[in-house]
Amino acid sequence: MLGAGTLALVPTMGALHEGHRSLIRLAREHADHVAVSIFVNPLQFGPNEDFSRYPRTFDVDLEVCAKEGAGVVFAPSAEEMYLPDRQVGVFAGGMGTIVEGAFRPGHFDGVLTVVLKLLNLVQPDVAVFGQKDAQQLAMIRRMVADLDVPVAIVGAPTVREPDGLALSSRNRYLSVRERATALSLSQALAAGAAETTPVRVLAAAKAVLEGATRLDPPLLLDYVELVDPMTFRPVDDDHQGEALLVVAAKVGTTRLIDNTPILPK
Repeated sequence: MLGAGTLALVPTMGALHEGHRSLIRLAREHADHVAVSIFVNPLQFGPNEDFSRYPRTFDVDLEVCAKEGAGVVFAPSAEEMYLPDRQVGVFAGGMGTIVEGAFRPGHFDGVLTVVLKLLNLVQPDVAVFGQKDAQQLAMIRRMVADLDVPVAIVGAPTVREPDGLALSSRNRYLSVRERATALSLSQALAAGAAETTPVRVLAAAKAVLEGATRLDPPLLLDYVELVDPMTFRPVDDDHQGEALLVVAAKVGTTRLIDNTPILPK
């Protein structure tokens, strides 16, 4: 049992890495106690996605949680989370159908449904999510605001490996050659962030990504967009405020996403 005080929740799908460790450490700064949920949520995977092979390393994950000071690990089964005749879920709305949502129909409905269930079950004061999943974070913030969920949402900076690749549980799928190609995502973001106008930001990022389509193995680009960080709608060419450069692509059989903030210069 946890003692008195505030509680922070770090929702994860397991296969914990240094990025997750940073979320737990940040959660400890915002609350007296930390709970980590580990649940590979079937609702957010499409029919041709990697649900069955998504890495599951529960024993190692428990060790990580203990070392980082999490007081509770909540690891329900799918049967415990969802009734067999489940009918009601969260509808992500229009924001769930654009950018990432356009390539993964229904994905954000599944994400928001499981997050709301976790918030209801754990009842934390604070919940911590990574900025790498920027559209997910924006939509969770919108859901909490729209549905009056009594929790503070904290976003955590993206953690990168020394070569710049954003940490992801899916990175372990990459071969050496695939990883070299995958580095083009962070390289494209860096090229875009060095520019000064929306048109030049996108042009610089696209130039890097187009070059990566000729590598072996090639990068298969889904999208690169410069969007409003709150709505995920594309910004205008004369936009002068903050924006978010987002990218998604497949290398081999592994699909990766990344993003970086673009600040006014």
